[in-house]
Amino acid sequence: MHSTETLTTNESWLRWASPKNFDHLARRLETPLLVLAAILGALGLFWGFYLAPVDAVQGQSYRIMFLHVPVSWVAMIVYLAMAFWSAVYLVLNTRLSAMMAQALAPTGAMMAFLSLVTGSLWGKPTWGTYWVWDARITSMALLLFLYLGFIALTRSITPAKRADGAGSILALIGAVNIPVIYFSVVWWNTLHQGASISFKSGVTIHPQMLTALVLMSLGIWAYSIAIALGRLRLLILEREAHAEWVGREYAGKQSLAKNTAQANGASR
Repeated sequence: MHSTETLTTNESWLRWASPKNFDHLARRLETPLLVLAAILGALGLFWGFYLAPVDAVQGQSYRIMFLHVPVSWVAMIVYLAMAFWSAVYLVLNTRLSAMMAQALAPTGAMMAFLSLVTGSLWGKPTWGTYWVWDARITSMALLLFLYLGFIALTRSITPAKRADGAGSILALIGAVNIPVIYFSVVWWNTLHQGASISFKSGVTIHPQMLTALVLMSLGIWAYSIAIALGRLRLLILEREAHAEWVGREYAGKQSLAKNTAQANGASR
């Protein structure tokens, strides 16, 4: 009895490994997540810029934190998710896992770039300079280059299976950089302040600031997931352009998907 229930549960999860089934799920989630992201982002900005108090030390300039901190968190966690799906691909050889990693990479790269830009803008009034070779800044810059390297590698190798394998290995190697970013303020003497939210010290910021930070983080997460799902659907259509189910469900778009796949193959 127990074995039958376990088998049924496993089959239920494994059905989402099919590009066709996952495309159906992604299609249903994409728009609601974008709407949720817009609502949470608007609430977060209102809370952060109008309700949160002025910082006693940094004045108004600290408010860039409400964008800088969430995008930094997302940049790191997206890379871990990318590494996870890469590991799943290497172990189980499920092509959807490789596509998932490749769909996440541009979003992670954008978040890492925003982290560096907003950090520089925050650093000018706080430290007196836009850039220093601080351990956390340098390791975040390395994360951006890891994302860009992964994107360049997976798009420059043919066939797709070889690109999937090479990209997965790079993603796993680069994951070593994530704990370096997170613990850099503990391991080295850096200009960055310690974490305002941690398991050890708890929450050390004003409740209104925390509320704004949580709302912005949730909004950026919803946006990142929606955009990654949309990009994953495009990858599925590109890879599965000749599959029968694509012809049935995307009858008017099948020729476009085939042309996209052929153009990408030619560019490689």
